[in-house]
Amino acid sequence: MDQTRTARPGWLEVVTGSMFSGKSEELIRRLRRAQIARQKVQIFKPAIDRRFDETHITSHSEMRIPSVAVASSRELWDMVEPDTDVVGIDEGQFFDGDLPAVCTKLADQGKRVIVAGLDQDYLGKPFEPMPQLLAIAEYITKTLAICMVCGGPANHTQRLVASRERVLVGAGDSYEARCRHCFDPALGQSQS
Repeated sequence: MDQTRTARPGWLEVVTGSMFSGKSEELIRRLRRAQIARQKVQIFKPAIDRRFDETHITSHSEMRIPSVAVASSRELWDMVEPDTDVVGIDEGQFFDGDLPAVCTKLADQGKRVIVAGLDQDYLGKPFEPMPQLLAIAEYITKTLAICMVCGGPANHTQRLVASRERVLVGAGDSYEARCRHCFDPALGQSQS
């Protein structure tokens, strides 16, 4: 018998979609249900995300749950306690390329790992490390927002401010949800 495996199975769940599609709400909902079931839950967010609160994951609809801000996947790995049942991670796209390996190790230890994050950047291109997480996840939930132009199903995050920076942390003043037809990746690029 393989001694590196635990008796308790672990797995990876990914909640992904555009901004304003309810990813953080879904993450919070799943984490709260685990807490109600008296499971030990640890929750993390990237230190770069200070939009709403430094000590909570906060959804655009103002749902909140306490979390710990970490600077890297390694720091997250170091902080997970051995008896933790569920690990929640918000804004997965803001983590480094080691996040898929860390999530795999945690799941291999028998933990349920739930990651929420954008699957595409402001240009509509895959937003690493989310594609790698999607490839290794046992469960994937794709959320859709409502297009703020036509009201259709929105799968894209439209940047409203000019910048060529891939990571530009913002909310409703900088981004809006758009469908495939109304999305214009050139809109968010600067003229420099």
